[in-house]
Amino acid sequence: MPRLFGTDGIRGVANVDLKPTIAYALGRATAHRLVGPGGLLVVGQDTRRSCDMFVAAITAGATSLGVDVHRVGVVPTPALAFLAGQGEFAAGIMVSASHNPADDNGLKVLDRAGLKLDDSIEDELEALIWRAEELGGVGNAELGVAVDAHQLLDRYRAHRLALARTVRTDIHVVLDCANGSGGIVAPEILAATGARVDVIHNEPDGVNINVQAGATAPASLAAAVVERGADVGFALDGDADRLIAVDAAGRVVDGDQVLGILALDRLERGALANGALVVSVLSNGGLQAVVEAAGGTLIRTPVGDKYILEGMQVNGAELGGEKSGHVIVLEHTTSGDGIVTALEVLRVMSRRGSGLADLAARIPLLPQQQRAVRARHKDQWEGDPVLQRAIAEACDRLGVGGRVLVRPSGTEPALRVMVEGTDAGLVADLADAIASVARERLN
Repeated sequence: MPRLFGTDGIRGVANVDLKPTIAYALGRATAHRLVGPGGLLVVGQDTRRSCDMFVAAITAGATSLGVDVHRVGVVPTPALAFLAGQGEFAAGIMVSASHNPADDNGLKVLDRAGLKLDDSIEDELEALIWRAEELGGVGNAELGVAVDAHQLLDRYRAHRLALARTVRTDIHVVLDCANGSGGIVAPEILAATGARVDVIHNEPDGVNINVQAGATAPASLAAAVVERGADVGFALDGDADRLIAVDAAGRVVDGDQVLGILALDRLERGALANGALVVSVLSNGGLQAVVEAAGGTLIRTPVGDKYILEGMQVNGAELGGEKSGHVIVLEHTTSGDGIVTALEVLRVMSRRGSGLADLAARIPLLPQQQRAVRARHKDQWEGDPVLQRAIAEACDRLGVGGRVLVRPSGTEPALRVMVEGTDAGLVADLADAIASVARERLN
């Protein structure tokens, strides 16, 4: 049986692959393993229509074991992480599929520090999920209660507003909220810097989250920046834990370049802890070259922001992230937070008096192509000789400095292919070739 937990919680098509019975069982498992009778669990959600269903199921499961569930409603995932780490809660669960399509949903469990769980604890929860009905229950007088805790979002809002007020700028910003949960606080927080903020895609209706909007589809943001003559654009994803930027000319600045901008600024000020930037194996080789040329060290981890954070903690680093736009600035937050990332980009722009295009130009990236191949048997890729031969041949053709990375997705039934090298045409051809073989062999 495939592992329930992927790189970012449990995900699937809502009410198809991911059923409310799983959420109910997770509520019971979390209550049993992480909270205990009389303890407190905090639960948040994004704007998907299915979220109410899953929150109700989690609440039923956890309260059946005597745990009080504080429901904060629609909040960014980093806000839920912030609240879970405040001290009064034993754990948190965020109902969100982040950047995934609107029909998907997901369940992310956080510990009492607001951090994603170690793999070993996820394995324990998964075992408990499959035998959730064996965990018993409590009597009527000991049942947990559901608490309306919407006001708790004010704690996160106040913290981020205070951070925003340390950044002073008067530039024109276009903010794309992806019709997701970030729209509930992000416009106010960015405006607290003094910036003029135009907001797009902030009319969630339960089915339009991430639809031609947000960090995974920045084309409309790029067009809006150009049309409105703005200085910069920021696109959140559905739960606001990642950010993609757009310069004044409408050019996309991805997570690797954002990380490079922040890292170079810190290196030049002697403020990059241990001179280290922590990234995933997917981050561009161009970023590595620039950071190392500036005297820094680039450390790679497996894909997933929880692995980035682990790498930061082990290496004493305070900055890390992924090319997808998950950025962790440890002095402000222990999780990826697109709002914090936007504030830090504005801070560098203001400090240096530079536009985003000039800052991004300092981080030239190598040609890189990624393909997501729908694959029923994604975990069998290493055992397929035809696919392995195609990968080996691609590596030979790329030569020194080229890279091929193939891995099963932790959030979707897909195989992910990344090819990087110096020749853009060759990189694209090889990515297509490997994807074609994978599509044929793994379905």
